[in-house]
Order: sequence, then C-alpha cells, then structure tokens
Amino acid sequence: MITALDHIAIAVPDLEKAIKRFMEDFGLNYNGREDVATAKTSTAFFPLPPTQIELVHPLNGEGPIAGYLEKRGGGLHHLCFRTDDIEADVARLKEKGYQFLSEQPSLGAHNCKVIFIHPKSCDGVLIELSQPMGEH
Repeated sequence: MITALDHIAIAVPDLEKAIKRFMEDFGLNYNGREDVATAKTSTAFFPLPPTQIELVHPLNGEGPIAGYLEKRGGGLHHLCFRTDDIEADVARLKEKGYQFLSEQPSLGAHNCKVIFIHPKSCDGVLIELSQPMGEH
C-alpha cells in the first residue's frame, strides 16, 4: 500500500550549483549525495520531513536524466510515493491498466526497491514507487 510522499526529484544541469542554492539560498540541510549506477544518476538529498527533495544529475553525462535535461532543461522530474509492498502495488496497478517503464522493481538510492509508472498512465507525470529495504 502507498504510505507517503517519499520525495520530489528535480533534474538539474549543474549539481554543485544546485546543491549550493538549496543549502545557501534556501537554508535546507544537505544530507549528502549518492551515485546510483543502475539509474546513471548522481543524487543529492535534502530532507524536509516527512519527505525530501532530491536533486538528480546524470552520472558520467549519460542515462535518462541526461536525455531529460537535453530535451527540457532542468525542472521537476518525478514524484515518488513510498510503499510497504511494491510487488503488490505494481500488480494492483497493472490490473488497472497502468504501464511501467520496466517489468519489475530495481535497486535505487538508499537500497530501496523502485519502479517508475509511465507518464502516459498519469496525465504526463512520471511517478516512482519506492519500498525502503531497511533504514531510510
């Protein structure tokens, strides 16, 4: 079952500049960064309990975020909902006709199981489902 808004992801063309903006201009606490090789992203975390903002940047200049930035520039990339049973939610949503960008969840940031719902299924909004696998 979906339990919370986990994070809002913002695609950024210059990660260091964006980190500085969120820390210095907005006064948010910076909680480090993580390179997620499977997603080809470098992600910076700004907790804003009970959710957080993630700044996502292409890892090594490649991957889906690189394509997004090339087409649209920086901006809101996706909303992520936390779930306590990602497999059940995927099965339930597939039964309702939702399309996903992959067949099954994969490993994402913070060792969470993640999967993305195709924007065509959600009025043009990319939605991620994320199940924490331990301390999050």
